[in-house]
Amino acid sequence: MPHAQLNVYVKGQGFPILCLHGHPGSGYCMSVFTEHLSKRFQTIAPDLRGYGNSRTSVPFEMTDHLLDLEALLDRFDINKCLILGWSLGGILALELAIKYPQRVAGLIILASAAKPRGSHPPVSWQDHLYTGLAGIINWVIPGWQWNIDTLGKRSLFRYLINQHTPTPYRYLAAAGTPAYLQTSSAATKALNTALRAGYDRLHHLAEIQCPCLVLAGEGDRHITAQSSLETAHHLHDCQWQCYPNTAHLFPWEIPDRVLADIDRWIDAFSQ
Repeated sequence: MPHAQLNVYVKGQGFPILCLHGHPGSGYCMSVFTEHLSKRFQTIAPDLRGYGNSRTSVPFEMTDHLLDLEALLDRFDINKCLILGWSLGGILALELAIKYPQRVAGLIILASAAKPRGSHPPVSWQDHLYTGLAGIINWVIPGWQWNIDTLGKRSLFRYLINQHTPTPYRYLAAAGTPAYLQTSSAATKALNTALRAGYDRLHHLAEIQCPCLVLAGEGDRHITAQSSLETAHHLHDCQWQCYPNTAHLFPWEIPDRVLADIDRWIDAFSQ
């Protein structure tokens, strides 16, 4: 299948950082990183195929994302970049580093793993009901503590967030809910097909020689911190950090701390 022309958010100037979102997600979901990093770097945050404004109804496979991203680097004339990937974006970052090592200077992997494993409990109809109500009210009144305490903590958000403060819920309202509504069934099918096939790239990680930073939320039920740590152990040059009392959306729970740790790693890396 030919590559897709991806919608992309570009900010700042300097060394390029390709920022890859998760599922469901969009390039705009990466603004927690791009708003900050674009002060020193050029950040490039695409909507992956089937997400955000990179719409498609045509079936595709996970490997098609790699063709799209290679074409995106060509389009912006980028020979070498850092890649920051969150969740699915982290998996794609690892894949790009395996496939195009000469183009990847370093990796920042968040809430992701080369052999992702979850610990998510079964989902009930009440979970869906509370999630729908909490999401709609949060969209109208972002970060309203009554909604968080009454509905949010009883919804599926309780598996994505450990710290039920207004901060992550404001990010959910601004970026998470719109991204969820714009994620295509083709994108969901491509991801589920790969996961059902038992996605596992652990034994290919030895091919990645660039410096890596792997960050995880201790309470992540979608991709467990243990599976992120396993990935970190398989990487040649890797720093690892796990944040207590956070879950899969930890960059939205503790953004200041995460960004400070990314800054520190980039400063050491660039020296």
